[in-house]
Amino acid sequence: MIEPLRRAFNASWTERAYEAYKERLSELAGSAIGFRLCESPVFLPPDLRDEMVSGALEIWDQLLQPAALERSKVAVPPAFDVPENDEHPLFAQADFAVVEAGGRLAPRLIELQGFPSLYAFQLLQGRLCLEMVPGQGEPLEFLLSGLDDLGYRRVVGDAILGGLPAENVVLLDLDPPGQGTYPDFAATEKLFGIRAVCPTDLTKSGRELWYERDGKRTRILRVYNRLIVDELVEKKVELPFRFTEELDVQWAGHPNWFFRWSKHALPGLRHPLVPEARVLSDFDRAPDDLDRWVLKPLFSFSGSGVKVDVTPEDLAAVPEKDRASTLLMRKVDYAPVVEAADGGRSRVEVRVMFVWRDGRPLAVTTLARLSRGGMMGVKFNRDKTWVGSTSCLWPRG
Repeated sequence: MIEPLRRAFNASWTERAYEAYKERLSELAGSAIGFRLCESPVFLPPDLRDEMVSGALEIWDQLLQPAALERSKVAVPPAFDVPENDEHPLFAQADFAVVEAGGRLAPRLIELQGFPSLYAFQLLQGRLCLEMVPGQGEPLEFLLSGLDDLGYRRVVGDAILGGLPAENVVLLDLDPPGQGTYPDFAATEKLFGIRAVCPTDLTKSGRELWYERDGKRTRILRVYNRLIVDELVEKKVELPFRFTEELDVQWAGHPNWFFRWSKHALPGLRHPLVPEARVLSDFDRAPDDLDRWVLKPLFSFSGSGVKVDVTPEDLAAVPEKDRASTLLMRKVDYAPVVEAADGGRSRVEVRVMFVWRDGRPLAVTTLARLSRGGMMGVKFNRDKTWVGSTSCLWPRG
């Protein structure tokens, strides 16, 4: 999207360099990478980047208003309502499609979440994306808010560890080695010293949680929460603790924000960057322009259950009990803005990643996904090239 950088990159691109990049990233993360890595970084114009960051901050301001916070509480299922919810998320993400509007490139919000993303992996990927770019006069960067590598690790590390020893903090997810995000888990251990642990391997003693670390029974004081409740329910996993009980652990971040800041929040937002969104139960009949809407379950993850080409039969198939938890959202037309070395073009979605620092949301970096398929997720583009996960770069300053 920054034409001189794109031209220079495509002219110098080779399959051999791409393979070396993938091998090096896997080595740095300490794990094989099961999802597709894109052949290229995204060259993000600073004005478009800034519009995404400022738009996200304005959206967070709306969601932190007392009325919005009160509305968000009903999103939490009673069986997963964790005590002592804090006043704001510790981590938040805003996903923006890049579109063409009024003769220029512009962002449109696709999704938001009050849940951690790939904070460790993106640092490693951003570093290597910088190395992929051929020598040029203008230095590039991939971190936000004036952070350098050390500053980023301090901000993210403080949020995850909360000032506690690494051995007393765990990253919690179901069967960590089996997760697609395991490269981030492995990178998190390399950068911050905390282990990824399955909740079924924990033991509970009174209000305390324990795990085994290097053959030693170790107390858990803080949980870097990466558990997806949908997966727990779907697999009928029995845990050694209940989410609703009082435990002597800190949460990084609190599990309730997975529900409270999610697609559930979209219908209440009023912002130029946010497409119209309504729950299905608000419609008396199907919209006349149904082809301009997307159907999304409120709490699906990684594109699960999303229908891009919606039919009246799709709407009729949603059970009455699920209609208040199913979203119709105005379709966004992604612009094919990234030219590939093979002459084709890819569409882009940019995730702006935030960490709360000193009571305020701080934008720290981005994650980008490129697509040539019907949807953005990596799993929907498996047979294509110049698609997948990458980082955004822009001129320094």
